[in-house]
Parts: sequence; structure tokens; C-alpha cells
Amino acid sequence: MRTVLSSLFIFFILTASYTFGQNTFDFLNVDMSARAASLGGSFVTNNDDVDVLFYNPAGMSFLEKDPVSFSFVKHLMDINLFSLAYSTEFENVGRFGSAIKYINYGSFDKADEFGNRTGEFNAGELAFILGYTNEFSENFYYGANAKVIYSSIADESSSAIALDLGINYEIPNQKLNLAASVLNLGTQLSSYIDTKEDLPLDVAVGISKRLENLPVRLSLDFHQLNKERDELYQHLKGFSLGAEFYLSEVFTLRFGYDNEKRSDLKVGSSSGIAGFNGGLGVKISEYVFNYGYSSLGTIGAMHRIGLSTSI
Repeated sequence: MRTVLSSLFIFFILTASYTFGQNTFDFLNVDMSARAASLGGSFVTNNDDVDVLFYNPAGMSFLEKDPVSFSFVKHLMDINLFSLAYSTEFENVGRFGSAIKYINYGSFDKADEFGNRTGEFNAGELAFILGYTNEFSENFYYGANAKVIYSSIADESSSAIALDLGINYEIPNQKLNLAASVLNLGTQLSSYIDTKEDLPLDVAVGISKRLENLPVRLSLDFHQLNKERDELYQHLKGFSLGAEFYLSEVFTLRFGYDNEKRSDLKVGSSSGIAGFNGGLGVKISEYVFNYGYSSLGTIGAMHRIGLSTSI
């Protein structure tokens, strides 16, 4: 146990030195999974959903069969996102995963220097992901993703490459998972302007536990640990909490809270219910339908739906 905790600490130290930037490709940090979003984004330790590929590639090690998942996100205004994820295992090699993540910002009016409308243009961003995971030692797993990212606005474009790295340690007899991940560690290959921008790096650690005598799984994540803060203790500000209630083999109820988002979405002295999330999961035969609701306070809300199965 001591060795594993030391590995988690070293993993964090080696990656936390990178600085956080919010620029091009911020869509990479948008929660795609309806299940993950309803848990406030606390999904780093997940071990039974192919969408964990977007949060921690090491979590794929726990998957069975060949799971596939489709997610759709209704954002504000005409902004929509969708993702498709799949994972399969090759004997004596390891488990692989692949995914596509896309955001469409809608159509915009094109005008000349005098304000005369001359047509329309579109804007969107796309990421291709290929992941791999395997066992490092007993109950200790590692994983990595390679990403190719593309962004376009009208006739202009930008591209980037990135890596995700992750580890996950399980204590089976306690139904406990400890995990850490680094997302979007990379660089732009081409940019819209002469100065290249940083990718939206996210260093996260998490812990989750399935309770012994209650059908509940609790999770706690700390995200953006690499973000520059005035005081060391403020790194704890980026926490999220999730609770998943297994009401039956068919029905699951979920609640989550994202403290960083609640702070960021505060307007004046009011935050409303910003940062609070909820959702449900329904299993019918071999298919699982998920719905997630995320409040943005006075700005509005985001709705997500997902469908997953094994093929």
C-alpha cells in the first residue's frame, strides 16, 4: 500500500509543475459522459464505463467484453457536442480504446468591412483518441492516450497533439480505488495566430468507494491541481463530489457537485444552483441509457444523454 501511495505522489509531482491555460481546444475538458457529468465530473477512479477513457485511460483495465458508448451534449445556444468511445482487449497485449470527440459551435454570419452580410461560416473542433492500458502490478494499472486535435473557424484552422497519462490502484476487499491522471499534455502544431497557445492541461487525483452496507458509491476528485493559485491550500478548491445510488439492477440515481464551476459561474453575489448536477441511468437488456443535468446558475443549464452497450 505504501508503494502505491508513493507512486501516486511521484506521479502528481512530476506533472503538477505544468501550468494551466484556457485557450484553444478548451472543449477537451467539457464533460461528455452524462454519467460523469451527473457526478460532478468525479470520474477519475471509474472502473466500469468506457467513457473513463476521457478522464483516466488506466480505468479501461477494468472493462469487460467490448463496450461502446455514444454521448450527446446540448450546450448553450446552438452549441452541441457528441462523442463515441470503444474499447477491446487483445490477449497477451493489453486493452485498447479509441474515441472521437466533436463540438459544433453553429453557424455565423459572414460580413465585409462595411457590415454587409456576405454569407455564413461554421466553427468546430475535433479530437481523435487512441488509448492503451495494462497492469503494472497486482491491482495497479497504468494507461495512456494519444490525441490528434483539430480546430476550424471558417477557412482558418489550428491543430495539436497531446497525451493523457493515468494510473489506478484498486483495493478489492474494501471496494476502494485510488487514481490520478494528467490530461491534454501536448502542444499546438499550428495556430490561428503567430503565438502558440497552451492546451487545457488538467492534473487530477481521485478516490472512490463502494459502501459496504449501502448500495452507494461515493467519489471525490481534485482537478486542476496544476493551476496557479495564490495560496497552496487553494489547490483544494477544484474538488468535485459524486454519489451514485444503485436503487435496483435497472435504475441508478446520481448526484454531483463541482466546487470550481460553482465559483466560476457566480454572477454578482448569486450562484443559484450552479455547480450542482444530477442524473439517472436505466438498464434495459444489454443497453444502458444515461441522462445528466448540470446547472450553470443564472446562465442556464446543460443536458446530456448517453447510450452504451457491449458488442
